[in-house]
Amino acid sequence: MPTLPPAPRVSLSERLAAVEQRVSAACSRAGRARRDVQILPVTKSVDAARAAELLELGLCDLAENRADELEHKRAWFAERGLRARWHCIGHVQRNKARRIARVCAQVHSVDSVALHDALARVCEEEGRGLGLWLQVKLWPEADKGGLAPSELRALVERGARSETVSWLGLMTMAPLIADEHASRRAAREVFDGLRELAAALDPARFTAGRARLSMGMSSDFELAIEAGADVVRIGSALFSDASRAG
Repeated sequence: MPTLPPAPRVSLSERLAAVEQRVSAACSRAGRARRDVQILPVTKSVDAARAAELLELGLCDLAENRADELEHKRAWFAERGLRARWHCIGHVQRNKARRIARVCAQVHSVDSVALHDALARVCEEEGRGLGLWLQVKLWPEADKGGLAPSELRALVERGARSETVSWLGLMTMAPLIADEHASRRAAREVFDGLRELAAALDPARFTAGRARLSMGMSSDFELAIEAGADVVRIGSALFSDASRAG
């Protein structure tokens, strides 16, 4: 039997165009303007050179989930005169708060009051600004962290207690459920829940005059957009020939 030639590799620009089409369609269904939704590429599955291709496509905000990889890619970019705004989307241990604050513009995974205060303290000490997204847990999964809604409300009422950090909004993740229909129902419930929770918070506490929403990944970002997502974190839909990226 003859050996079939390998399938041609789809370019990153083609993958981005396909994602862009899906984002635009979801915005249209929700009656939203396309400019109101940001695609945040998650580059944790690819090397620095591949990630750098995104800059040529006009995407300068890039996301990673580990301090080591953030430091590595940021240094690789700097050595070549490339500039990106790095976002941390993974769990941050408090003992790594200083490392994260030094390399990131935004952290989407502020999943406890203790981490929030550690990041604020580090930024205060180093005179660094940092944008924070407060991660909320709206589904009972043991392997996912986040503030309970009551903890979030208490933190927002208390305030940031630091001028070096700014609150950009809320972040959440839909649960991992094998059944597709159950997964979509759960995702809608979680995304709708975050939107409703955000609407009930004091808008003056947030830099945009409201709590923006970072929610939705490659498997569910269209549902997130329809529920009001401002930022969608896209990995595997852009880099599906590499290991999964979120």
